[in-house]
Order: sequence, then structure tokens, then C-alpha cells
Amino acid sequence: MARNEEKAQSMLNRFITMKEEEEKKPKERRPYLASECRDLAEADKWRQQIMREIGRKVGEIQNEGLGEHRLRDLNDEINKLIREKTHWERRIVELGGPNYTRHSAKMTDLDGNIVDVPNPGGRGPGYRYFGAAKKLPGVKELFEKPPELRKRRTRYDIYKRIDASYYGYRDDEDGILEKLEGPAEEKMRAAAVADWMEMEEIKKEARRAFEEEEDVVEEERKKELEKEEKEKEFVAHVPLPDEKEIERMVLEKKKQELLSKYTSENLLEEQTEAKAMLNIQR
Repeated sequence: MARNEEKAQSMLNRFITMKEEEEKKPKERRPYLASECRDLAEADKWRQQIMREIGRKVGEIQNEGLGEHRLRDLNDEINKLIREKTHWERRIVELGGPNYTRHSAKMTDLDGNIVDVPNPGGRGPGYRYFGAAKKLPGVKELFEKPPELRKRRTRYDIYKRIDASYYGYRDDEDGILEKLEGPAEEKMRAAAVADWMEMEEIKKEARRAFEEEEDVVEEERKKELEKEEKEKEFVAHVPLPDEKEIERMVLEKKKQELLSKYTSENLLEEQTEAKAMLNIQR
């Protein structure tokens, strides 16, 4: 029973739709050329129609799942409609209507920044990309900003920034540096005094050790000198002769030498004489 009611309802809907289409006027077709339109209201109507078509296709191109080919086709269709809209806006101005091009939308990149896309022909806006078409291969690179070239500063630019603050002449004007430097200076002074006292103690210890070492060395030197002096001393166990006694002893020695010489010569003479006498007797 429900199935028959659904069929009857669908047939009724078709009949009502057919009657409404018969009562409507034949659908008007948009002129191919905007210059053929002579009425300002009709030109504005055709412009509004193009705007609706652009809005519908822009909403459709937001879907990234349509595929690369479908996205490129949609983007081409949108650009074609935009060029047609520009023609109608120019025609509206010619017919005495408002200038819509003054408040036209700007091209933006993936981050929402406005991008100027010039037209190589020099007429109207250039080719634009919408929705997911901005992320297509070869298109995404167009929206990337070129790296900013860092301009090298000249010597004049460097010197131009130098003032009294650069040399530190204004550091004490606000009083903040004095408050910060006061405790730091006291701390550094205390540390310097402690280091100086420690160095003085080290010097005193070194001086004391050096003096003690010098005393030890001096004592050892004195002992060595005393030992050398003791070794130089000669102890005479017999009485030593004086100068006169030495002269007398020398004279006695010479006398004895002369006497021994004289006696030896006499003995030789006597021996020779004895030998001669013996020879004669034979």
C-alpha cells in the first residue's frame, strides 16, 4: 500500500513540475558578447548570473578529492567566467552604471596574503588559482615567496647608526646601571682583597721557607769550612829546628860529602901505587 502511495506522489510531483515549466517563460540565454546588450538592468542581471556561477564553482573547487584534472578544468572555467564578468562590468560603465572593478577581490596565496598576478596581455586580471588548485604540482611554487636578499650595509650605514649610546655615554643616565654595578663592584672588591690576602700569605710562607733553607745552607757551609780548617792544621809531634840549626846541619852535610870524596880519591891512589909496586917486583 505504501509503495503505491509513493508512486502516486512521485507522479504528482512530476506533473506539477511539468505544469510550472510550461507556465514559465522560455529561458533566456546570456549574450555571447557584452557589447550586444543595450540595457543597463539586463547587463547588471547577466553580471549577477556570472557571479553566482563563479561562487558555485569556487565552492566546488575547494574539494581536494576531485583529482588534478578536474581541479584544473574548474580553475580554467572560473578564470573564463572572471574574464566574462570583466567584460560585463566594462559594458555597465559604458551604459552609465557603477564601476565594480574598483572594489574587486584580490588574489591571495595559501596563507591569505594578497598576491599580485599580472596579465601578460595587459588587459584585465591575470590567470588566478582558487581553492585546492593552489596546492597542485607546479602551482604551489608560484605562491612561495622568494628568499629576501640581505642587502650588504655600507660603511656609511654603519656609521649612521653610531651615536653617544654606542660609546656608553648614556648608560648612567637612568640610574639602573649604578644600582646593578654597586653590589657587583663590592663583591668583586671583596673577592680581589681575599685573593690579595691569600697571595700575601703564600708569599710569607715562601719567604719563611726560603729563610729556613738559607739558615740550613749557612750552617752546612760553616761546618764544611770548619772541617776544611781542621784538615789544614798540622800537628808536630817532634821539636822543629830553627834557621841556625838548619844552616849548621847543611854545613855538616857538605863537610861529610867533601870528606867522603877526599877519602875515595886517596884510596884510588893507594890502590894504583900498590898495583905498580907489584908489577915491578915481578
